[in-house]
Amino acid sequence: MDFRYTPEQADLKARAAAYSRLLMQYEDRSEEAGGPLPADTVRDLTRAAIDAGVYAINMPAEWGGAGLSLLDQVIVEEEFGKVTNCLWDIPWRPANVLAYGTRAQREKYLLPVVRGEKFDAFAVTEPGAGSDPSSGTSTATRTDGGWLLNGEKWFVTCGDIADFLLVQADAGPERAATLFFVDKQAPGVEMTRVPRFMHSAVNGHPEFTFTDVFVSDEDVLGGVGNGYELTKEWFTDERLMIAARTTGAAERALELARDWAVERRQFGSRIADFQLVQGMLADCAVDIAVNRAYTHQVAWEADQPGTDRKALHAKASTAKLAASEAAGRVVDRCVQIFGGRGYDRSYPVERLYRELRVDRIWEGTSEIQRLIVANELIKRGTRALALPHS
Repeated sequence: MDFRYTPEQADLKARAAAYSRLLMQYEDRSEEAGGPLPADTVRDLTRAAIDAGVYAINMPAEWGGAGLSLLDQVIVEEEFGKVTNCLWDIPWRPANVLAYGTRAQREKYLLPVVRGEKFDAFAVTEPGAGSDPSSGTSTATRTDGGWLLNGEKWFVTCGDIADFLLVQADAGPERAATLFFVDKQAPGVEMTRVPRFMHSAVNGHPEFTFTDVFVSDEDVLGGVGNGYELTKEWFTDERLMIAARTTGAAERALELARDWAVERRQFGSRIADFQLVQGMLADCAVDIAVNRAYTHQVAWEADQPGTDRKALHAKASTAKLAASEAAGRVVDRCVQIFGGRGYDRSYPVERLYRELRVDRIWEGTSEIQRLIVANELIKRGTRALALPHS
């Protein structure tokens, strides 16, 4: 087994790192603004991402995307994770399931996103349906030429800047879970609230209501009744990317804490010379190294032909669970090493501390990830742990 990056992957990592350093120049400005950046700044940063080949990295090159494998995407997202204020949202990552659209849907929805002209957002969560999406109450009722959509969605990440939404609703009397393309400006769509969260993210997570919103038959994604399977596939990729970004965030926190520990002097000595601080630094390094290796492994497995998709779903949950919780431990230690300055919002470790907390919640809580892994073990044994073989 060869774990070395290819020359192409090394170049990709360098380009992603350089672009991330560009984003870091806007962290303080974003924090001071409470998250958003001016539209012209976002446009400039979007163009820079496209020019660097790190925009729409999960879409085929023939459609204008970067055409990266999942392993290559993990390499990029790990670098993006080092940036605070969720500025990694600017180098847009379209929902992977958009690739399943018809040719007409691709022309109308996906290609403008890949070109940086439009933005999408995924709307699944509801006030009474978070970890259990099957308990959602949004409905789509048959009407001439399409459907009437009614319901409410919460925590629609980037819904504030999105041009259209992918809305999961139960279609027809059979209540068949289905994904619908919904224009955000369509009659009956209302963005009711943009909650203020712990982190100061460049984009928001608003709430929407849908009242008799007409959706044509042409705007059903993947066919009626395929909503859960498509959403599950979206979750698998997103959980891997969360694992990558949280690993990158943890590495940046450790780099900052290590430098601080070497420079900071107390009691006539560097605090890096104190064994209790050394222990925290070492524990951080272990958490990062182990989770980077596993996240890379799972992404590599996902790229191999014939991969067991059910086992992969559980492995992505394992990666997300382990990396997000490890990153929380890492940044907590790093705040401690910085002392009072670690509690100051002008320091990146403070922002990372706030921002990493949500990674144990969104795209499936840690508890849900544990259930997914446990169910895979109960149904199929320890195959969820096995390495692929020829």
